[in-house]
Formats: sequence, structure tokens, C-alpha cells
Amino acid sequence: MYPYGASMSTPDETSVSDGGWSPSQAIIEAIAAAEGIDVTDVEPPEYDPLFTVVNPEALDDMFTTTVGGASNAVVSFAYEGYEVVVRAEGVEVHERSSTDSLDRSVEG
Repeated sequence: MYPYGASMSTPDETSVSDGGWSPSQAIIEAIAAAEGIDVTDVEPPEYDPLFTVVNPEALDDMFTTTVGGASNAVVSFAYEGYEVVVRAEGVEVHERSSTDSLDRSVEG
């Protein structure tokens, strides 16, 4: 498991214009850490753009525009051989096994 995000990196690394954190950037950083590469190397053609599996702007908005406290939303999806889980506390990536289901549940 490679955790990244709100409490796991410096604000400069995952900041957005309103001072919050950027889940989409944290995902790229976590994938880079899991792969043992520099974050700038997570780009085409070796890696699919994140927008091929999730809308990065919508994802960032979901976790940075919460009114009245922390979001209890959880977003989970497959990306580049990893299971990505996004919560208000940060991002986790887990290597996918061949037995992982393609079914996704939505929590919110």
C-alpha cells in the first residue's frame, strides 16, 4: 500500500488554488512512488492519462469543496495495475491481483 494525500505530503506537492489538496495529483505521486519512478515520468506513452479512468477536476472538486467539514465520500477505481482509493484523508494505491473484481461500489 502506498498512501499519499492530505496528511501524507507537503502542501506544495498536492496544493490547489484554494489551499486544499489535490487528489488527482496525489494519485500520480502515489503511482510514481509505487513504481519507484519520478512523478514526472508518469506520463504517456508509458502511462495512460488519469482522465482515461476518472475526471480529475471532478475528483478534486469532490474533496476540496466540502461544506461543513470533511467529506465521507470514498472513490475507488483501477488505474495502471493498481486499485486507487481516494478519501478525504488521502489516497491509497494497492497493487491489483488477478482475482480482483471489476465491480465498483459507490459510497458517499
